[in-house]
Amino acid sequence: MTRRGNRRALVRPHVVTGGRAHPTRNVFDLVTLVIFNGDLPRPSGGTPPQTPRQPLSSTGLSPEKLRIIELCRGGALSVVEIAGHLGLPVGVTKVLLSDLVDDGHLTTRAGSAESRRSQTRLLQEVLDGLRARL
Repeated sequence: MTRRGNRRALVRPHVVTGGRAHPTRNVFDLVTLVIFNGDLPRPSGGTPPQTPRQPLSSTGLSPEKLRIIELCRGGALSVVEIAGHLGLPVGVTKVLLSDLVDDGHLTTRAGSAESRRSQTRLLQEVLDGLRARL
């Protein structure tokens, strides 16, 4: 057998989410912005890290959730950007994000109305192009 260059993750997505397939909240769109609210997870038996770049080890969160918090500490990111950085499917990322929002570590902000209008315009142009070809 030959080794594949693009190896799959060793941990299955259902293990990462604890067997859950759906987030507890239905507020996540692909362009929903996720913002770190400054509430750092408390280490098991201590105070939260005080400096913005201090590592978040020993907080009791999964490595994926710690990575999400670390990513969002640098600024607001969309759900799809977070999924891309993690290398996880968007559905799995939404479940992890909903846990962190429920715990108060993250907040969300809906994508702008302008981006929704531009999406509608783009979809209309694609539809018009398909109709023209048929």
